[in-house]
Amino acid sequence: MDPREKVRAPVAFWALAALAIVLLVASLYAIFVIAPVERQMGIVQKIFYFHVPSAYAMYVGFTLAMIGSIGYLWTRHDKWDALAVAGAEVGLLFTAIVLITGPLWARKAWGVYWTWDPRLTTTLLAGLIFTAFVVLRSFGGAGEAEKRFAAGLSIVGFFLLPVIHYSVQRWRGQHPTVITARGGGLHPDMYPALWLAFVLFTVLVALLVWARARAERARQRIAEIETEAAAQGLLEEA
Repeated sequence: MDPREKVRAPVAFWALAALAIVLLVASLYAIFVIAPVERQMGIVQKIFYFHVPSAYAMYVGFTLAMIGSIGYLWTRHDKWDALAVAGAEVGLLFTAIVLITGPLWARKAWGVYWTWDPRLTTTLLAGLIFTAFVVLRSFGGAGEAEKRFAAGLSIVGFFLLPVIHYSVQRWRGQHPTVITARGGGLHPDMYPALWLAFVLFTVLVALLVWARARAERARQRIAEIETEAAAQGLLEEA
């Protein structure tokens, strides 16, 4: 392929992006127009429709990072490393949303922005582990040792996810459990907006991971070309 040729994203990528825009508009309408206003918390309760799907998206991102890390440690193929990087960065993005929207909701519900609740604490810890992953990969170079160590961090961070999920039941913290197998404290009219938000965030995770993995694969190819050029003496100064 001519290196001057533009690399275009697949049609499926743009179709997914268009679907995300449609779902975003539909979700905002469902959240702010169709879903009723909660009696006690008022309009602040609308944060719920962004907070909970963001936590779900965080799980998906970190799970993909773990899968990519195991794949890389097993095969040493860069495509798995690209998936690990993409999953970690996207998962960390949604972790930031969780840790921003959560305190805003907590201020109204508990009267404080932060408390060392088991779920909040373990979520913060997972965020710090994957922050270390991203920092290592961003500033520690892309050598074999850095890749393997980052993969190990990703796997360790993944095992915090079930701890986060079951921390409320296990340690009985302040964090509410709204959605359970036996139902919860959510009004039936609120479910359509919530499930639509889940679909939206699923598409967003897929879109962002896809885009970031493509960018990482392009960076890897450029690094390979530079290495080959250096080995042939093409980068030496005249």
